[in-house]
Amino acid sequence: MIKYCVLLFLALSFVSCNNSKQEKLISLLKEWEQREVLFPDNPIFTIQGRDTFNFFLEENFKIVSYMDSAGCTFCKLRLRGWNQFISYLDTCSHSRIPIFFFFHPKDKAQIEDILMHENFKYPVCIDVNDSFNKLNHFPSDIAFQTFLLDKSNRIVAIGNPVYNPKVKELYLKIIQGDKVESDNKKNVIQTEASVGKSVISLGHFDWQKEQKASFVLKNIGKSLLVIQDVNTSCGCTEVTYSKEPVRPGDSILLDVSYKAETPGSFNKTITIYCNANSSPIVLRIMGDADGY
Repeated sequence: MIKYCVLLFLALSFVSCNNSKQEKLISLLKEWEQREVLFPDNPIFTIQGRDTFNFFLEENFKIVSYMDSAGCTFCKLRLRGWNQFISYLDTCSHSRIPIFFFFHPKDKAQIEDILMHENFKYPVCIDVNDSFNKLNHFPSDIAFQTFLLDKSNRIVAIGNPVYNPKVKELYLKIIQGDKVESDNKKNVIQTEASVGKSVISLGHFDWQKEQKASFVLKNIGKSLLVIQDVNTSCGCTEVTYSKEPVRPGDSILLDVSYKAETPGSFNKTITIYCNANSSPIVLRIMGDADGY
């Protein structure tokens, strides 16, 4: 079964030290603990438009990711991130780990175009009838629609390794047979950090023009502040920052650029993973990309 240390590892990966949020998250994780994921009969997978195989393979582990039709499809897919993760997984695991995707799109042609444009060469089931979700009733939060399964298709861990580097770390530990520690933060010197403004409105602008904003992260603790990773909720949002540690009392700028894919209102998050007690720190940009 999923041991408590794994649950706590996941809880600490998704929220900072907020007991109420951690308790709700642990409750969700326990609900899915060791649940068997059910698959539709004879799902058809495709790679670059070519029909492939039914995938019920006898591997020790497999990763299965579901995506619903809500929100921006391109933003949610994060195919470049998946390409990088799969390549990394192939180099560090002792055996091949199958990864399969079930996408329930609003527009099948759109998702096929995205797969081709991103040169995505891994098995995808375009599940027009949403049959995979109807069998399992997955959580509505995309952060919890990806699963590491054992040979019997039971859930070993939950979370999207492309969205969250801590989940990526957990998946790799389990796959490689390493010990999962629930007190991983104790091995890292912690500090304190504050953000001058955690939400920035970009207002109204021409959707075809790239927008920029900057967040200020200040080290208000007594040890060096180190940013370990920065994750965005959308491929249309990019963040640049100095990789140098931040001395106590100093600040670092996180420069954000946003290029809308289509006109419309948006609300995007930037998640900062660092050695601050409040990590992960969630920042947000919002606004209205106007079409004329």
